[in-house]
Amino acid sequence: MEGLNFDLRQQSVRELNQYLHSDAGKASRGTIEVRHPDGAHSIAAGLNAPVKVVVHGHAGYYAAGMNMHADITIEGSAGTGVAENMMSGRVHVKGFASNSAGASAHGGLLVIEGNAALRCGISLKGGNIVVGGSVGSFSAFMAQAGRMVVCGDAGDGLGDSLYEAVLYVKGSIKSLGADAQLEPMGEHDLQIVTDLLAQAGMSQHRASDFKRVASKRELYHWNADANQEY
Repeated sequence: MEGLNFDLRQQSVRELNQYLHSDAGKASRGTIEVRHPDGAHSIAAGLNAPVKVVVHGHAGYYAAGMNMHADITIEGSAGTGVAENMMSGRVHVKGFASNSAGASAHGGLLVIEGNAALRCGISLKGGNIVVGGSVGSFSAFMAQAGRMVVCGDAGDGLGDSLYEAVLYVKGSIKSLGADAQLEPMGEHDLQIVTDLLAQAGMSQHRASDFKRVASKRELYHWNADANQEY
């Protein structure tokens, strides 16, 4: 290590993460550069300080998982579970994201410039996700709170078993999941989408082009004996 630079061809992810969790790492106010990640797993996981990390390349599974306060940029693509269980801060993927991006995120902002695969935002609990491309099937499955903005298309089963999270999709929706429905865009929705697009650096999109997807709230008290359809 020289200064705030790590080379994962020379050092291990454990060394990197140990530094990021150390008192010296938490106190760092410069950018911590991670070079040659080469798809390594769990890069910059569990951070809980307002540090800035830039990963120069592709990350593997669970990059930036459980993030609190940190600002993490991945200049390539990310594997399964990027920013899963994020509490706060910002995670920015400049490429594509694999399955379950932003899973169970309680807070913070996840930005994905490319497409996101299956189950993006699954069990979302309060975080915000902005996807510049499209999302795969069963995205926002059981999403409980928070918002997801999709600038491309959505696959099958979008918002299946949705609770209080709200989804905004610019492109086509292949199908909606159980208990999800299209609703009119209100002024509040337009402002939310405009703000999130600005935060994500995607202001070239117009909020008025998006559709709102929210819960019908018919499954809140689902009863198998009442012949409810699921």
